[in-house]
Amino acid sequence: MRIVPTPTHPSQSAEDYLERIQELMEGKGYARVVDIASSLKVKQASVTSMVQKLAEQGYINYEKYRGLILTDKGRAVAHRIQQRHATLSRFFSLFGLAAETQQADIEGIEHHLSPDTVACLADLTKFFEQNPKVLEQFTKSRGRTRQNQ
Repeated sequence: MRIVPTPTHPSQSAEDYLERIQELMEGKGYARVVDIASSLKVKQASVTSMVQKLAEQGYINYEKYRGLILTDKGRAVAHRIQQRHATLSRFFSLFGLAAETQQADIEGIEHHLSPDTVACLADLTKFFEQNPKVLEQFTKSRGRTRQNQ
């Protein structure tokens, strides 16, 4: 299922920016264009362009040469993205995958999963967490254990 950007569902790139802005605000208390550019490894001009679009779409309040803040709409999207990321991280962690592998895989798929699929993965994660013997059976059936991955 391809999720098409709409006024209520931002593009993949916009989601990445909103997620990063939220992370910066949680970590530093603020987010500036230079901080976003540095953390996303993009040019400041690209950030400025996206920030202006996000402001036009009502996701952030932005004043040139000052900081920016997420609006309620922007915070809601950022929270949803963070929850989706956390769900995928919990799911992949069950199988003992290397942190680098998990991160790369999550970044590769997180924007392409429907909310229903993410909810299903959250339920499956919870099931495995509550039934560790079933998880152990699964990992053994693959010829691996969590310790040797």
